Amino acid sequence: MSIAFRVRSRPSDPRGSASVLDPWRNVDWMMLWAVGALAVIGVFNIYATTSPRLVLRGADPFYFTQRQVLFVFAAVVALGAVMFFGHDWLRSIAVWLYAATTFSLFILLLWGRASSETKLSFDLGVIAVQPAEVMKPVLVLVLAAWFADAGMRTMPYDEFIRALLIAGAPFLLIALQPDLGSAMTIAAGVFGVLLIAGTQRRHFVFITILATLSFMASIWSGVVRDYQLERFTALWNQNNTSDRSLQNLVLQVRYAKRAVAAGGYFGKGYLQGELTNGRFIPVQSTDFPFSAIGEQFGLVGAFIVVGLFSFILLRVWIIGRNANSPFGRFLAAGVFATLAWQVFQNIGMTIGITPVSGLPLPFVSYGGSHLVAWAVMIGLVQSVEMRRSA
Repeated sequence: MSIAFRVRSRPSDPRGSASVLDPWRNVDWMMLWAVGALAVIGVFNIYATTSPRLVLRGADPFYFTQRQVLFVFAAVVALGAVMFFGHDWLRSIAVWLYAATTFSLFILLLWGRASSETKLSFDLGVIAVQPAEVMKPVLVLVLAAWFADAGMRTMPYDEFIRALLIAGAPFLLIALQPDLGSAMTIAAGVFGVLLIAGTQRRHFVFITILATLSFMASIWSGVVRDYQLERFTALWNQNNTSDRSLQNLVLQVRYAKRAVAAGGYFGKGYLQGELTNGRFIPVQSTDFPFSAIGEQFGLVGAFIVVGLFSFILLRVWIIGRNANSPFGRFLAAGVFATLAWQVFQNIGMTIGITPVSGLPLPFVSYGGSHLVAWAVMIGLVQSVEMRRSA
């Protein structure tokens, strides 16, 4: 079968009569409030982590905060658009979204090779667009459409291989950038869809062995760079003070862990964190926002953030369980797995239980691409809930 995903005829205009009026009664407002709370926490946290550095440089201390507010507005627009048009309509254009995003990843890889630099995004002047973030919701949408159209309770081997080929192209392009963190997050979303789509156990064993062999081959061939391997080495040598090559990574994680621990139960107060204000943690607003939350608001603040993510995951799981179509269930499964993995990875590297990967904390970290991408994924799940009685 072709990569047209056996797409049915395009749904009627989503703006027609009752099709837009009725679904809005089923919006999961509690999930949206939880997402909104995380976004607000993120805005205040970005000011706390960036303003001391900006003041020292004589720049506007609100520069990154203002940009994040604009990113939040863009994310709200994206969320509303996905909820309005619906996941079934997006399903009909999934192939084009997949093709365009994969092509942009290919161009970005060529650009990086030609300039001998690591290129993770297209710098458009005012904003930078990171195709790897865009691919997260796109690939979940594509695979959900693929398996929904297959209409099988147990996935046969040929369908499994086709799914791997569909997912493998963007995974490889992202890994070659190199951006292993985003590649592994995409793999988590693929795993979620495959699991609910009825993948057989032996197929999971096969893909695990294949992934292990591929990773070993990439190390041997030099695809995985030395600095990426150092992140794994630093994870197991967090108390190493003699190896200069590991010094930056080790100190980065050590200060992040120290900031979380320094907050105690209730934290030192907003803008009162000595490590956060002292600029000891590089890229804190993007990679280590959880360390600033822990230092300023303590264990209570950390539990609130983790609780909000847990609540969102619970709502995604419930919506997927109650979905009225396989397509809706597969979408929810992919979003659930992607979100769970990225939150675990980001908080895990902050407290020293996973390698430093550069993955942002969804809705909280600074950046527009990941914020809009996650808004799209939440919009897809909301659309499943809104139209489950259609």
